[in-house]
Amino acid sequence: MSVDSKVDFTNITTIKEFCKTLVKGGKLQTQDDLYGANGIIKQIQKGMYEALLEGELDHHLGYNKHEDSTGDNYRNGHSEKSIKTQHGKIEIDIPRDRAGSFDPIIIAKHQKRATIIDDTIIGLYSKGMSLSQISAQIQEVYQLELSEEQISKITDSVLEEVSKWHIRPLSATYPIVYLDGIYINVLDNKTVIKKVVYVALGVNTRGHKELLGLWISETEGSKFWLNVLTDLYNRGLRQVCVFCVDGLTGFPDAINSVYPKSMVQQCIVHAVRRSLDYVNYKDKKLFAIDLKKVYGAKTIEEAELALDDLEMGWGVKYPASVKLWRERWQYLANFFQFPDFIRKAIYTTNAIESVNSSIRKIIKNKKSFPSDNSVFKMLYLALRDCSRKWTMPIRDWEMALNQFIIKFDLDISEINKG
Repeated sequence: MSVDSKVDFTNITTIKEFCKTLVKGGKLQTQDDLYGANGIIKQIQKGMYEALLEGELDHHLGYNKHEDSTGDNYRNGHSEKSIKTQHGKIEIDIPRDRAGSFDPIIIAKHQKRATIIDDTIIGLYSKGMSLSQISAQIQEVYQLELSEEQISKITDSVLEEVSKWHIRPLSATYPIVYLDGIYINVLDNKTVIKKVVYVALGVNTRGHKELLGLWISETEGSKFWLNVLTDLYNRGLRQVCVFCVDGLTGFPDAINSVYPKSMVQQCIVHAVRRSLDYVNYKDKKLFAIDLKKVYGAKTIEEAELALDDLEMGWGVKYPASVKLWRERWQYLANFFQFPDFIRKAIYTTNAIESVNSSIRKIIKNKKSFPSDNSVFKMLYLALRDCSRKWTMPIRDWEMALNQFIIKFDLDISEINKG
């Protein structure tokens, strides 16, 4: 079945009327008439792309087809190009110019498939689907066969975007920065090993969450966190009021070596969980009630008295649980210096735990990643989608920001830029 080449396939009304005539004329009787190798859909696509390309060349040359040339450059025939689309391959005549300076946008040079396929593949990849699953999905929906290697190359197009994102300059001031790590299985020299993806989440001066970066290493430790902090500093981050972290040994020292004026708040929730790990099941409930009197106190004085009571009541039976709070008290108790509306934002790393939860949902069905690059590709895409939901600032942010400005002598000029 052939289509009248004079039909304007860039005009929706024209296409609708044209399709009506086909149906009424009995020319569309099977799926093959519509989607087959010579079906109407492919011919419409071919006509649409070629019309758009001609329009691009008109704009490039400065005059329309069949008009006299207005300069030294002019049309110079066509070249045939095969493009893969959601309905299979189509052959398109690409117009050329004499000077060879025409670089179309609709079908770019070296482009071998319509971008809708690439966008679909990248979207599926960001949801945690494997290459084989994506290949099967594309085959089912678009009747287009793509190998896992081809799909991997398409997703590799994201790596350049990831690289630019990871070295982008940061604002000078983030009042709050959360740091945490998540373990992921990665294939290394034909052996699956556990690696740590380091995640840094900031709260900017407008109170909005912002993912600052992703890093990967074989182990979680203060030495690598020092590299992360140095990278943040080198990218322009100069002022952080509070770093919210877990209880990793050496973490505060690493932070203070790069950001000596910043406060370190270790996560209360992490500390509670770890201290309860040492407590017998039958005592957990009572121990947790007494422990809550410590971190749930209104003032630091009240909290310290509650900690003394905790030690008197449980110190002999569970010395490790009490020792954890005694040794880390300097960093666990910092949130008492703030009013309630700031305490809620900094006493726990729940904000970044939420990010890590999103990561776990994406990778839960993935036994391992074939490389570090595959980790960065998937997590970057997943977290990019996740960050689109971060539209609301932290509650009572204006009051919190004023507290930070006064307590940490923040640079007002940098805040106004934000």
